[in-house]
Amino acid sequence: MGFSSTYTEGKGTFPHGVHPPERKRFSEDSAIEVMPPPTEVILPLLQNIGAPSKSVVKPKQTVAFNELLAEAGGFVSSNLHAPITGKVQKNVNVTLPNGRHVPAISLKADGDQLSGQALFDEILGGEWPTENLEKYDSKTITDAVQKAGIVGLGGAAFPTHVKLIPNPKKPVDTLIINGCECEPYLTPDYRLMLETPDAIISGALLAARAAGAKNIYIGIENNKPKAINALKKAAQGTGITIAVLKTKYPQGSEKQLILAITAREVPVGALPLDVGVVVSNVGSIACIARAVFRNKPLTHRLISVTGAGVQTPKNILAPIGVSYGALIDFCGGLKSNAARIISGGPMMGFAFADLSAPVTKGTSGVTVLTHEDVQKETETACVRCGRCVDACPMNLVPTRLALASRNKDLELAQKYNIMACFECGSCAYICPANLPIVQLVRMGKAQIMAQSKK
Repeated sequence: MGFSSTYTEGKGTFPHGVHPPERKRFSEDSAIEVMPPPTEVILPLLQNIGAPSKSVVKPKQTVAFNELLAEAGGFVSSNLHAPITGKVQKNVNVTLPNGRHVPAISLKADGDQLSGQALFDEILGGEWPTENLEKYDSKTITDAVQKAGIVGLGGAAFPTHVKLIPNPKKPVDTLIINGCECEPYLTPDYRLMLETPDAIISGALLAARAAGAKNIYIGIENNKPKAINALKKAAQGTGITIAVLKTKYPQGSEKQLILAITAREVPVGALPLDVGVVVSNVGSIACIARAVFRNKPLTHRLISVTGAGVQTPKNILAPIGVSYGALIDFCGGLKSNAARIISGGPMMGFAFADLSAPVTKGTSGVTVLTHEDVQKETETACVRCGRCVDACPMNLVPTRLALASRNKDLELAQKYNIMACFECGSCAYICPANLPIVQLVRMGKAQIMAQSKK
């Protein structure tokens, strides 16, 4: 398979967007630390876009590390595996930071646990092949990815195997690996690219084989020179192109990333597949290498705990299902001026208060803001300045969407393409009236979805 080695197609950016303060300094220089095995994990059965998983274990059952706990509930779903060796407890219900109430498997640690450097080596360490991959055909790769329960680790949590299975009616020629990490504060992808680039390169070659893509790009914003150099070195001789992109938010969004790299525009309502492209996050790509070469499932992920409100910001290799409180405790706890805890980053994340909630496959970070950080002017009336329109990367009119949602005018909200909004938060960031645009859009979408189920 031949791969493009010259990056000339795109302009390295996209129209609109914003430039929020990056604030990566809190955790960007913190090397990955392995979290000690917790005494308990809570594993929600819904950790992906699509159908929830179905439990295959019973209370009091002893399970081993990596053992299957729940199988995919459909094609667009994912398997769920044990991140620790332990004993299954009674089934529970949990509330996630986004407000969803979901059933979950409770697992208490029991027996010897893999930890420290040994755990890091199993998941990310060691050598990762880049040659003689011909024996791995598309089905072998996609079957391994599906079995491992891999989803999009950038936050969307879309089951990865669904993207990779070839569609004869919509052939793919380009694979784009998202290493932009444009969300302020968060740095797990950065540390992954810097510390274990070989796993990403190896996984990218496998993903391209699975999807049938002849071109591979890894898109990275130009504010990450060390990661760019690490991946360029690791990619030598593979034909993979490192596409250095302009630093702008939301550069890491699929449609904006495709435009910046390939100059192909994904129409409203269409998917990357419609323009011959598959996009995947660097973390998901590293998991593909582990699933294929080591037959290991997704049980842990990198999470940044960051911000001025936490004692010692870190990038943590943490088990899925550990509580947010345990993560924060591992970082020394909260500072006295901590005011808001966000699952994810400040642009697209969810503020929450229950630290007993478990992290999921889609949890990329925990951002702790101080009182000074969250000081904000009082909401006022929209002055029709048009700044939200100028900022919107999807060419929508955000205030119209927000006001239609507030007034429960769902027909008008749909007329203005509310479902095309991916809630990047650029509009709310730039709004001089401090309108809660993203929250109102989310409310409108929820109302539309509820109406469609009637």
